[in-house]
Amino acid sequence: MTELFDWFAGPLAYPFMQRALMISVMVAAVCAVLSCYLVLKGWSLMGDAVSHAVLPGIVLAHVLNLPYAVGAFAAGLSCAVFTGYLSANSRVKEDTVMGIVFSGMFGIGLVMFTKIDTDQHLNHILFGNVLGVTPRDLIETAIVAGGTLLVVLLKGRDLLLYCFDPNHARSIGLPVMWLHYGLLVLLALTIVASLKAVGIILVVAMLVAPGATAYLLTDSFDRMLVIATVVATSSAALGTLVSFHIDGATGACIVLTQAVVFVLAFLFAPKRGLLRQTGEIGSRP
Repeated sequence: MTELFDWFAGPLAYPFMQRALMISVMVAAVCAVLSCYLVLKGWSLMGDAVSHAVLPGIVLAHVLNLPYAVGAFAAGLSCAVFTGYLSANSRVKEDTVMGIVFSGMFGIGLVMFTKIDTDQHLNHILFGNVLGVTPRDLIETAIVAGGTLLVVLLKGRDLLLYCFDPNHARSIGLPVMWLHYGLLVLLALTIVASLKAVGIILVVAMLVAPGATAYLLTDSFDRMLVIATVVATSSAALGTLVSFHIDGATGACIVLTQAVVFVLAFLFAPKRGLLRQTGEIGSRP
């Protein structure tokens, strides 16, 4: 029992681990809430697109001596708006447009990065640097994450109706266009908040796995929000502690923990679990 307690409490004796745990849980919470809307809307690929598209904005922010969050948000939002415009004004399907836009912007960012002299290591942008989080990073992340959660709390029902049935939302007078771009803004802000914790590449997993896991476990959206948040925050805490003990990448450990939870839900969910469905099929006469 003592060894188990030391396993959990031992890493927290270090200030950098305390900050890593706090920012991981904050990011996990906001990603979990937004992931429920993205899964319901079918926008998982949009999260991937926006997360990759922020790289050129980060490089430009470095050149202009601006906070990376400003450049990342501007680039991510530009990608989302450009994708929406192309989808609405061309015959190309939205998922195809996303693939073209995000890969193109990510490629531009990589080229810019190789041509600009900087001491910022690329791996920190791609995979995060949660163990190097400063108190200032904590404050910035808390402001962005808190603001995003506040907007979702105030407009959650409207966003839910838009994600579930945009035509019905339009028919009852909801500003569908504003809700569309508002959700994109929230997505861009969430990715900005997640950069320090898991980086550009791994944030898409945190934007999909909690909502997908909760979707397997419940039919109620309110319970889905609760389950996704619990899964995401507990996975973030456990992944951070595991990374300390195995000396592994923290962001990768968090994402891997969430993936394991999803697989368990996929297999053992009470109604939609694979094993339960297989058992029901086998029990039929």
